Amino acid sequence: MTPVELTVNGTRVCEGVEPRTHLADLLRDKLSLTGTHLRCEQGACGACTLLIDGQPARSCITYAVLCEGAQITTIEGLEDDPVMIALRRAFTAEHGLQCGFCTPGMLMTARDIVTRLPDADERRIRLELSGNLCRCTGYVGIVRAIRRVQEERRLGRLAVPVVEPRKLGPVGSQHAKPLVDTAAPPLAAATVGAATVGVETVGAATVETRQVVDQGDLGLGEKRPNIEIQRSVVIAHPPAEVWDFLAEVDRAVPCLPGATLTGSLGDRLQGRVTVKLGPIAATFEGEGCMSRDAAGRRGVMRGTGRDRLSASRVSAEIEYACTAEQAGTATRVDIAVRALLLGPLAQFGRGAIVNDVAARLAAMFAHNVEQRLAGVASAKDAAAAPIAAGSLLGAVIGARMKSAFTRWVAWFRR
Repeated sequence: MTPVELTVNGTRVCEGVEPRTHLADLLRDKLSLTGTHLRCEQGACGACTLLIDGQPARSCITYAVLCEGAQITTIEGLEDDPVMIALRRAFTAEHGLQCGFCTPGMLMTARDIVTRLPDADERRIRLELSGNLCRCTGYVGIVRAIRRVQEERRLGRLAVPVVEPRKLGPVGSQHAKPLVDTAAPPLAAATVGAATVGVETVGAATVETRQVVDQGDLGLGEKRPNIEIQRSVVIAHPPAEVWDFLAEVDRAVPCLPGATLTGSLGDRLQGRVTVKLGPIAATFEGEGCMSRDAAGRRGVMRGTGRDRLSASRVSAEIEYACTAEQAGTATRVDIAVRALLLGPLAQFGRGAIVNDVAARLAAMFAHNVEQRLAGVASAKDAAAAPIAAGSLLGAVIGARMKSAFTRWVAWFRR
């Protein structure tokens, strides 16, 4: 269990939760705040909408541990809020509710519209409501209710709190602190967030490392990962050769199944990673940057991506280090991955399975690097295909079942 401290409706609470516990489950099951409703549990219907540091958020896909230090406001916490009082009265007058299941989340979104967009027309209101689903009203009464409260505000009959725009932290928390130390180890050749140019030596040649400029929006920053993986692979080539190869991103990136380098903008690399899980296909498009320490043969890659179809987002940092193996004829590459996956696809982030799949991906990456270094052109074609997560998952499950069966037979024969 992981302790998490947060303020809920003005009251400071501390609860122990599992890392995968969603905020909605914490509120409903441990704090008995059942006004936050759960329906789709995929962030699509809006029934679970509440406020995190004053901003609307989906609590069914927000991990509770990521809300450390945040201000959480549920429908129960707005009982005496003047805007909410006006909205409740308007929803009743305009018949904006029937079964009432979507109403708490709908009211949260309506309050955001009234406070943030006082001059929104009907078209804009319907656009803002598109993330909240209602199967009863047809939205007509809801839209009328919101416009009614907007009119009260315009006539000066309603006191509305001032909304200060601000850049949100992890899932809206302005106060979150890292669950683990996500800071990258110091690199001799680059400094994150500053325009620093280092020097690295490759063989007898001296070249400038990639200049790092304003990486604040790439990688994890102070966000806490929900996926952490450590793997080691051995590549049958000397360390200097592998280190030089990894510096050539246009050659190294395609060695990871499903990854494609699409371009660059200054010091930022642009690319995408495609994952296929049965009928589900996700393509994360984003940007990244790389810092390298030639003296220690260590590097850090930071990136952020988004799948437009599912609206899932990922922020990640990958550290790697090259060390000599087999009297210098081979290279062990130690890889540490820290990532924060948010959105509908986060439900596939089961720790043990992800680790097994990652181990197989690492092995495939090492194989493709060896093929490239050996001059086998087909390695590029093999790497260009999407990550067949379904096939990898099937292989992982099959291996686990085989291992379990072997242990069962061994136990039975005792």
